[in-house]
Amino acid sequence: MIPQALAQRPRRPFSGWHMLAILVAFFGVVLVVNLVMARLALSTFSGEVVENSYVASQRFNGWLDQAKAERVLGWKAGLSVTDNILQVAITDNAGQPVPHAQVSAHATHPLGADTDLVLRFAEARPGIYTTTLPAGRWQIHLLARAGGHDWHHVAEVTAQAGQ
Repeated sequence: MIPQALAQRPRRPFSGWHMLAILVAFFGVVLVVNLVMARLALSTFSGEVVENSYVASQRFNGWLDQAKAERVLGWKAGLSVTDNILQVAITDNAGQPVPHAQVSAHATHPLGADTDLVLRFAEARPGIYTTTLPAGRWQIHLLARAGGHDWHHVAEVTAQAGQ
């Protein structure tokens, strides 16, 4: 049963203009959402991993050889943070400390929010190296040199303010 007021009302036919308005509105919303999402993505990560991909590709086999040599070396690192002191314990494949190493690191925020830091470590005791680290979440790119060997390690740590 159709109400009297609706039955007397003239019906307007669905025209091409109606369809055009629906399509423009739909794709307009999709476009705006995509632009907002792209802007948010680019503001948090640039997408750049290496500055020049061609140069990186030419060095790739060398990086693989270096990684294989580091695996054969068998060193391990344990990282801990207490009172904003970053401590790194480096052991060899037999579990013995690696003494008298030159240890440095490049500390970055995982999302690139703040400036990167270059860290220099001092040997507190054989195989234990320490440095200060500001509060925050950090990705530590560690480099240790000892006995004619270079060894790289990457780890994430969090230093609490006033810990």
